[in-house]
Amino acid sequence: MGSGKSTIGRLLSNELKLEFIDSDKVIEERAGANIPWIFDVEGEEGFRDREENVIDQVSQQDNIVLATGGGAVLREGNRRVLRERGFVIYLHASVDQQVERTARDKNRPLLQTENPRARLEELIRVRDPLYKQTADFVMRTDRRHPRAVIGEILKVLRKNRVLGPNESTLESR
Repeated sequence: MGSGKSTIGRLLSNELKLEFIDSDKVIEERAGANIPWIFDVEGEEGFRDREENVIDQVSQQDNIVLATGGGAVLREGNRRVLRERGFVIYLHASVDQQVERTARDKNRPLLQTENPRARLEELIRVRDPLYKQTADFVMRTDRRHPRAVIGEILKVLRKNRVLGPNESTLESR
């Protein structure tokens, strides 16, 4: 949460002229309800079931940039399809940065607690190893301008032959 997935994903998709898909937005559109409502009615498990279904479906599309929710890595099925079907970049932000970026956001059910910092620390303790296991590359986003992050991502994509050497278009992957 608060690592820049939506912002960076949207900018990257614009740069590469690809469709941007935010799995959380797809879940909300299909459910006809926002994520806090889904959590309230179905619990986290119900939300994760929806999330796994959406990630499986959208990750089968070509030429997209996909931003998933931070908890997507909790399910092995999600980790597997993301590794198999794409080039995965873990946007890493410190807990300080996450607290700052999410302080006024009421659309994050897991942070609706007395101590959001403690919750974020617990989430990163559990999720960070899963992010690292799933990612092809880890990109730090703390206090970095989104354009600088995009520039570095493009270099990484070229180096890993996801992009052609002088191109902003994707090779097959």
